[in-house]
Amino acid sequence: MKTAGEKAAASEKKTVAAGRSQTGPVDAAIAVLPGDGIGPEVMQEGLKILEAVGERYGHRFKFNRVMVGGASIDAHGAPLTDEALAACRKSDAVYLAAVGGPKWDNLGPERRPEKALLGLRKALGLYANLRPAKVEPALIEASTLKPEALKGVDILVIRELTGGLYFGRPRGREPLGEGQFRAVDTLIYTTEEIQRVVKTAFEAARKRRKKVTSIDKANVLESSRLWREIATEVGKSYPDVALEHMLVDNAAMQLIRNPRQFDVIVTENMFGDILSDEAAMLTGSLGMQPSASLGGKVAMYEPSHGSAPDIAGQGKANPLATILSGAMMLRYSFGLESEAQAVEAAVERVLARGYRTADIAQPGTIQVSTREMGDQVRQEILEA
Repeated sequence: MKTAGEKAAASEKKTVAAGRSQTGPVDAAIAVLPGDGIGPEVMQEGLKILEAVGERYGHRFKFNRVMVGGASIDAHGAPLTDEALAACRKSDAVYLAAVGGPKWDNLGPERRPEKALLGLRKALGLYANLRPAKVEPALIEASTLKPEALKGVDILVIRELTGGLYFGRPRGREPLGEGQFRAVDTLIYTTEEIQRVVKTAFEAARKRRKKVTSIDKANVLESSRLWREIATEVGKSYPDVALEHMLVDNAAMQLIRNPRQFDVIVTENMFGDILSDEAAMLTGSLGMQPSASLGGKVAMYEPSHGSAPDIAGQGKANPLATILSGAMMLRYSFGLESEAQAVEAAVERVLARGYRTADIAQPGTIQVSTREMGDQVRQEILEA
């Protein structure tokens, strides 16, 4: 009988496939979830790039549009319907833009648009969220940090995605009388939940600079003490990869003080939620940070930014995080490493030529709309 660690390793091998190569054309069905706010705009550009990849390399991508989030609430009364979930399960990959907005802020917690994200992650078994934060040379002035602190920054944040405070029970509010309440959230992690995401980090580090920083709050939290013990034990199976432990408050400071020290960061759900956004700002904008959620048979890819309803429909949104999330899909779900690199290289060339959306625009650059940025990347892919 397999141990919990062996089962986690087998699961990890199925989902972390960076660097593998696919021979022959791919014929894939992708569930497309445009979502809310700027979601449909950036998704349109992401699909445009996948179509360009298919045209250049001979692949076929079939897009099945699925309604989730606020749009689904308006149409069906729920952020994630059984039909939408079934469509995602039947696909080869899920491509999500963004959900939410103030229109739905007053709904109860079970009906908020964000519930679709939690539901998809849990139902699809997506326990590992990979968020790269790489500073492009052309954007080094777009960050609020000094350029000398940013040169060479290339970090992969791996966030545990289906455990911790966001899923723990019991949770809720208890009336105490006289208008007073007690709110309860529960932070729970099991050995297997920690093992599998930490293994994912070590496997990723082996393909990078061979260093893992495991982040916790072991000086206070029992769940973090378990996390640290298991990370240490898993690390013994990877003697070629250096492991260090760091408390989350120190890690938040170190990301600003000296971000070059990090290679792969692995941490629990809430810490990862916060630190990955901090890491994204090293790159100049959340509009530059893609992500991949892995673990189950079907993986999900989405930009790290929100729905930004204040600029929806104005052509101001940055589609590059969505486009780069599509590149991660090509790499992890379809084994198309050359195609993924072609998309990433196209984005680099467009930025090097000075094209910028409003969020990353600087004096002397060429400010373009959401659609125009997508057009530039598409042209690079087809003509390179």
